Amino acid sequence: MLTDPWFYAVALPAVAMTGLSKGGLQGASLLSLPLLALVMPPFQAAAIMLPVLMMQDVFAVTAFRRTIDWTMLKLMLPGVLVGTIVGWLTASIVTSDHIKLLVGVLTLLFCLNAMRTRGAVGEAKPHNSVQAAVFGGLSAFTSFLVHAGGPPFSIYALPRRLEKETLAGTTSVFFMMVNWLKVPAYSQLGQLTKESLALSAALFPAAVAANLLGIWIVRRMPTAPFYRVLYVLLFLVSIKLIWDGGRGVLAA
Repeated sequence: MLTDPWFYAVALPAVAMTGLSKGGLQGASLLSLPLLALVMPPFQAAAIMLPVLMMQDVFAVTAFRRTIDWTMLKLMLPGVLVGTIVGWLTASIVTSDHIKLLVGVLTLLFCLNAMRTRGAVGEAKPHNSVQAAVFGGLSAFTSFLVHAGGPPFSIYALPRRLEKETLAGTTSVFFMMVNWLKVPAYSQLGQLTKESLALSAALFPAAVAANLLGIWIVRRMPTAPFYRVLYVLLFLVSIKLIWDGGRGVLAA
């Protein structure tokens, strides 16, 4: 597959979108796994993307290392550990279509409520330890199985109305944690092979370039438009997840 032009035709746009997402434009990666799934099984695509995501995490965390909400991360960490373990134990049982449909519906309801209450420009909500653990766990669980951890994380994070660079930094550290916790499980499941790692490495240059572009955009975009863009992207993600998950469930 290293010499297959069709692989690069879909993989390069996929990593470009994840790079923008890792740079701070959450939701830009909504098509990355569906694109890769055109040329390989979804779980194999997830395994190839994992090292790419981990490398992008390093760049994002380095860029935003001085602007991190550690309180949010501490509150979400217990849920992350539980969600990762549950994802590991249920990887061969739970279907990705049901997960996508569930996350899509929850995210759509969140976006519709935000539109009703003007959540993109409203007052910041204080941290809530129970909500943080629940959405941290759901994010880790869905990220483990289908790399769809962004929407559950955003459902908790966006209403806190952090400064844009603080949100980007906190998001970066959160998903660095989540992605590193996946490594033992992916290895045990036999997904991290020499071939998959070689394919991941081939995508690194495009991934880094897109990551840097995302960071550049976030630093120059005013806070209010930044949040509006995130809510729009999150809404599009919810529609995409509902479409993919619903179609898969109906076809089963």
